[in-house]
Amino acid sequence: MGSTANHGGEGVGRRDLIKRSAALGLVATPAMGLLSACASGGGGGDNSDEGNTKGKASKDNPFGAKSGSKLDVVVFKGGYGDDYAKAWEADFSKKLGITSTHTGTQEITGKLQPRFNAGNPPDVVDDSGAQQIKIDVLYKNGSLLDLSEVLDAPSVDDPSKKVRDTLIPGTLDPGIQEGKVVALNYIYTVWGLWYSGKLFKEKGWTPPKTWDDFLAICQDAKKQGIGGLAHQGKYPYYINVAIMDVIAKKGGIDAVKAIDNLDPKAFVGSAAAQAGVEAIYEVVEKGLLMPGTNGLTHTESQTRWNQYKAAFITCGSWLENEQLKQTPTDFDMKFLPMPLLSGSKMPFEAIRAGSGEPFIIPAKAANLPGAKEFMRRMLSKEWSTLFAKEANSLTILQDGVDPSVKLRPGTQSTVEASKAAGSNTFRYLYPDWYSEMDTAIQNASNELMAKRIQPKEWLKRCQAAVDKQAKDPASKKNRHE
Repeated sequence: MGSTANHGGEGVGRRDLIKRSAALGLVATPAMGLLSACASGGGGGDNSDEGNTKGKASKDNPFGAKSGSKLDVVVFKGGYGDDYAKAWEADFSKKLGITSTHTGTQEITGKLQPRFNAGNPPDVVDDSGAQQIKIDVLYKNGSLLDLSEVLDAPSVDDPSKKVRDTLIPGTLDPGIQEGKVVALNYIYTVWGLWYSGKLFKEKGWTPPKTWDDFLAICQDAKKQGIGGLAHQGKYPYYINVAIMDVIAKKGGIDAVKAIDNLDPKAFVGSAAAQAGVEAIYEVVEKGLLMPGTNGLTHTESQTRWNQYKAAFITCGSWLENEQLKQTPTDFDMKFLPMPLLSGSKMPFEAIRAGSGEPFIIPAKAANLPGAKEFMRRMLSKEWSTLFAKEANSLTILQDGVDPSVKLRPGTQSTVEASKAAGSNTFRYLYPDWYSEMDTAIQNASNELMAKRIQPKEWLKRCQAAVDKQAKDPASKKNRHE
């Protein structure tokens, strides 16, 4: 994910934004990496130096964050940039007298794994991106603080409410490990297909609602020297947006739960899984992929899409921010729910939606009172609005963005898609619960897209990953209800 600039694009009226924000607040989302384990010491308790970081608690400062102390903040500098965090830190310093050491980086594992190993992690971390340290790995090593104290604290905006009661329903789910919230997925995210409104208008294409119509556009694009579907080949997480979404919409929420709950027929024996992977493979077999996309990074593939070299690309809603510098001013970026196979149990409007971008507080953070208060303020309308202004995106706080904030076209289209979806949203939890299984499924998809394996073998490998995970006794503590 790339850098963020000041936002632009066309605005929406105050009334429209209020309506859309309200719609998002009503969305009930049932629930959403690649590196080695982080070998860290146990913990879970308060290991901060109380003498230096613990101040006097008060109604406005429930954790006793101490003026004059310092906070070590590390932020993944991807699609949302890190200007929002700098704005937060400046406000934190102004109001509480707590200064911050700020690090914005994409090298999360490279920079932080040695610090976790040595027992001196940062205080607040946005643990995201391709080099994320996996949440389940950190949790198993006792490296994460249980965030219940933050979530049960009084809301900054309405002290009569707990912080957790001000959030969009379901958005805490991806951060749960064995019943504990250990990561705060902060950004309200949708996943699906993206296209250029300008290109579609020029070609006379109508955004497809069915898989047949999707294939027809891809075929027409190919005839005109344009790729049909682009994907970020070096990171098969992205093509799994398409594969897994088609499976979910074909088989309904039961197909999602079967995978999350490690069902012995999650893949092999699942008609939805077979139909979904065969549909995606048809794109490969018919030569409808953007040429070269299998060998490209996320930004390389997305930039070629911005150059009108493909009709569609798969991604989450950080795409617009990530591609600001590469997107032509008249590109008119648009979001599209995954088109339907015939006989799908979910409607076209259904989308994968929920929370992304996990923030964590390490159990051995040096300034735990400051870190807890920082996270509490992240879930205030003031800081949520600061985020929206700098990062052009919505947070998990209900009605958390001031109506004066103008969103760019692509982000506006995700707001409209979320409103249209209503309660027809879904979210896989296995990537957050079982990173090893997730990686195995991604690897299988990489082989599939390169035509090195067929759909039948993909199903077999994915089921093997499920069956292996099911043998872990700890997996019985997670359940997608």
